[in-house]
Amino acid sequence: MTELSPLELDVAQLIVDVAHLDDIEAKEIEPDTPLFGSGLGLNSFDALEITSAISRKYGFQLRFDEPNSTRVFASLRALSQHIEQNRAL
Repeated sequence: MTELSPLELDVAQLIVDVAHLDDIEAKEIEPDTPLFGSGLGLNSFDALEITSAISRKYGFQLRFDEPNSTRVFASLRALSQHIEQNRAL
């Protein structure tokens, strides 16, 4: 199991809480596991909820329908890196 960075752990906890992944602990999510499909199995409704929560928590507008959203939402690590690059300080 790969150790998560503090931001990755924080984002993982947000995903677990918002998507109601009651059978998964945030620290158990591998950073490169896909968020959708065969990975965590998130769906488009989860994505909308997660983008809203990220926008509120990290202070920047994140939209699931942006052209680069497939890359941004590819994994916990990709999403965390995007947040790190765009969050309000």
